[in-house]
Amino acid sequence: MAKPPPCTHPTLLFEPSPFAELAGFQRPDQRARIAATSKSGRASPAGRNKSQATASLDRAAQKESQTYPGPLVLPHDALNYDPDGDEPAQSFRSWLHEKERNKATQERRTLYVGAPPRIDGKVSFMEGWTTPIQPRNPNPTAPTPLQSPTVDETIAYLRAFYHGLAVKPLPIDLRWTSWEQNGTRKRPVQSVNGIPKYIALSYNGVATRVRARRALDGAFVAQLNLDDILDAAIAMLPDDAYAVVLLLDHDMYESLDDDFCAGRAYGGSRVSVVQSARYNPLLDPAVGITQDHAWPASHCKTYIDSLCAVEEMEAKPATAVETRLSKIGPVRAAVDAVSKLVVSESKADLEAMWSSRVVRTMSHELGHCLCLAHCFYYACIMQSTASLLEDTRQPPFLCPVCDAKISHTVARWLRDRYSALKSFCEDGDRMKATLWAGFHGWLGDVLEKKDSKDKQSNRT
Repeated sequence: MAKPPPCTHPTLLFEPSPFAELAGFQRPDQRARIAATSKSGRASPAGRNKSQATASLDRAAQKESQTYPGPLVLPHDALNYDPDGDEPAQSFRSWLHEKERNKATQERRTLYVGAPPRIDGKVSFMEGWTTPIQPRNPNPTAPTPLQSPTVDETIAYLRAFYHGLAVKPLPIDLRWTSWEQNGTRKRPVQSVNGIPKYIALSYNGVATRVRARRALDGAFVAQLNLDDILDAAIAMLPDDAYAVVLLLDHDMYESLDDDFCAGRAYGGSRVSVVQSARYNPLLDPAVGITQDHAWPASHCKTYIDSLCAVEEMEAKPATAVETRLSKIGPVRAAVDAVSKLVVSESKADLEAMWSSRVVRTMSHELGHCLCLAHCFYYACIMQSTASLLEDTRQPPFLCPVCDAKISHTVARWLRDRYSALKSFCEDGDRMKATLWAGFHGWLGDVLEKKDSKDKQSNRT
């Protein structure tokens, strides 16, 4: 049977999906979004003619949406399960006055990135824990094994994303070793189904006990407890660290009934941990991930309608406004860039894709260390996610509200940050990854518009 032609994404949706209303999600309106970017927490006064002011806001919102769309809110997304969030949406003002907010200082201004711990001879069996067990629906053309994302790649991206903060490798030797050898217990460590109950994470001459168990869903032989690893991260935090993120090659779990946890941050403690194992593209067929409608093509109306149809929502024809807005703008530029990309199953292409997923999550978790809450205003990297599939649908950029917080902390010049990110995307083989190709297109269009606006300002 012939394969259907690829989707051309003719119409893009920039507002929450039709399912959002059914889920109970109410996005803050344009005036509230403008207010959320200001120190005062207020938008400019509407003036005497409120109808004209409203019309002007509507036009501004439509134009802005071509760069910063609203959250998708699709069935089984995080905002489907928790449309109101635990707390009110975090504005720039509320973030600025957050009592527990960590502030960057001259003495504490470095982001440290910890490389995956080495595996010593006492626990050499852990080498096999990083390789996925053959998925139920394997891709026969995909090469194996793949090289997991490196700490150097992570540091390069975070230096661009958090432009203005020093990003350095964590100068601590991390090792996985035997808890029986490092602990105070004299009895052998108990094993359950062939998996030691505890493993030791060794650093600075001490060791933290880390619980281990067999992966509940069978994707990996074993996984490690996230809370124990975060405790170790807190204990090893350097004095000059603004925050630390540890990169792990092993699968992790948090609570007893978790299948897995891809990453987590203790924002107030300035530590976070992200695993790479679950982002391995070799697991994509089992999870249902395809690249056809990963970000930025996740804003494709055809795709969104197909997912909403699961909830028996009938698709409506595109409106004139939706059609017009779909033709130009940074998101369209991102979609066009990805549409030109030939995605292969080569080792290099899959490794580029794997790395892009991991560093995107690391930038999210470090955002929590800067005390950014989950975002409800826009499709934003600080949105919460309920699945790996939802991860692939979300953008790599910060929205205007979250960008205001980061710019206040680390860099007041948005252009420099975007230019650094664009240069990162262009380097080496990164443009083989859908995420980086789309991000490069988005950044190029945004920077071009900024240049044009600056030239007009200079003429006047």
